[in-house]
Amino acid sequence: MATVTVEVNGRPYAVGCADGQEERVRALARHFDQQVRTVAGSVGNVGDLRLFLMSALILADELQEARSGAGDGGGGAPSTDGVAEALNAVAARLEKIAQQI
Repeated sequence: MATVTVEVNGRPYAVGCADGQEERVRALARHFDQQVRTVAGSVGNVGDLRLFLMSALILADELQEARSGAGDGGGGAPSTDGVAEALNAVAARLEKIAQQI
């Protein structure tokens, strides 16, 4: 397992990933950082935890919209189970990070 240091909202975070996935993690972190900075520009300094949570919710919403338009031709209701699990995992990770800060 590899470890990559990424920067989000001006702070470094060490993230574990599968070997060979380092650049993918860096690219995802850059995308997330852009979202966090956009949210911060809109709401101001509300703390990293809230910025991260708000950004994760926005990205999860975009993902859900993309999935609902692609899966079954847009005719059925998209499954929210995976999104809810992902949000719970992100929230737990963010709380752990916040406690370390």
